[in-house]
Amino acid sequence: MRRIFDLVPAVLMAIALFLPAAVWDASGSSIDKCFALNIGAETSCFGITWTGEATTLALALASMIVAAIRILLPEGNSRNVAGVIALFAAMAAILTILFRMAPLGMTVDWPTFEPGLWIFVIAVAVLAGQTLRDLSRTQADRWWERILVAGIFGVCLLFFWQIVVVGFGIKRILLPPPSEAGHELIAQAGALWADFRQTFLKAVLAGFAIGSGLGFAVAVLTDRVPFLQRGLLPLGNMASAVPIIGIAPIMVMMFGFDWQSKAAVIVVMTFFPMLINTIAGLAAADHMQRDLMRSYGAGYWQTLTKLRLPAALPFVFNALKINSTLALIGGIVAEFFGSHTVGLGFRINTMAGRNDFAVVWATIAVAALAGSMFYGLLALIERGLTFWHPSYRAKAHNR
Repeated sequence: MRRIFDLVPAVLMAIALFLPAAVWDASGSSIDKCFALNIGAETSCFGITWTGEATTLALALASMIVAAIRILLPEGNSRNVAGVIALFAAMAAILTILFRMAPLGMTVDWPTFEPGLWIFVIAVAVLAGQTLRDLSRTQADRWWERILVAGIFGVCLLFFWQIVVVGFGIKRILLPPPSEAGHELIAQAGALWADFRQTFLKAVLAGFAIGSGLGFAVAVLTDRVPFLQRGLLPLGNMASAVPIIGIAPIMVMMFGFDWQSKAAVIVVMTFFPMLINTIAGLAAADHMQRDLMRSYGAGYWQTLTKLRLPAALPFVFNALKINSTLALIGGIVAEFFGSHTVGLGFRINTMAGRNDFAVVWATIAVAALAGSMFYGLLALIERGLTFWHPSYRAKAHNR
């Protein structure tokens, strides 16, 4: 039964190849009318078929053949590779149709989908689900294998975003296709680099380092002076509930419109998560371990550096990963309340006001990429420093 279901994408692709794919016409004619008009240079009507261009036909046939061969292969790497090849060839075939009349970056109307293209899209959706299912069942022992699966899923997400926006004719002001956001990402590379440098390299990194460092230092001090713990923890819980929109205007008035005010907002946002997590981590070492250190004659600072701080590392890195997200959000949102003519938040706010949402999504992509890389770097450092911890060994055993 499963092999029959796995054959569905190839069958759907074969059916789609015999049907019209799309029509591009400013007047909204159907594809039958386009062919009846005897398409030529004097008309604005173009019927698009799978056989109209060699590249499109070759990619469609290749995806159909590989998808059919895939079901004959045993589960494992060969089947996974065949699925990925068929999937990317099929997506490429559809994209050659979409961009035949609307090249990347041109603000023209997209072609109208005909039954052949819709059926092929359904085949790609089924094939994507099957391929990702097979990849997720394969044991991913190396880090690049896990990144590969996530990357393929991300590409599929962008592809179907493009299909939904173009196929259903969603207005650009509501949701631009990722191709237009990608074009703006390239066209506005200089301005986006300046925004990234202002927001991330200056405000986010400075605020993250100061806020996390202060939170860690105060946590150690609080552990040494117990009465501070009773006073600071309730205050920390209360401060964590204060919305950023209440803090940002105050910091802008205090520190000005440059990156320093955004860094101050980030310091406030990242201080208490580090404080609370570090205090909890310092209490993670059990009494037997502490009694053993005391039996060896270890003092407070020796116990702290050789037992309690190493045991607290998972909690500290948990706070750092949380703060990496909070810092980026805080820096971008703080720029909404006042900044110079540069910054990721300034770009989003300004371009949204101009209804230029392709640039808005390009800016969001820059912020998302920066945040993901920052989080990944912290996770990589955590793995290198806490490989010995029981929690990490348990995760490795479960994989």
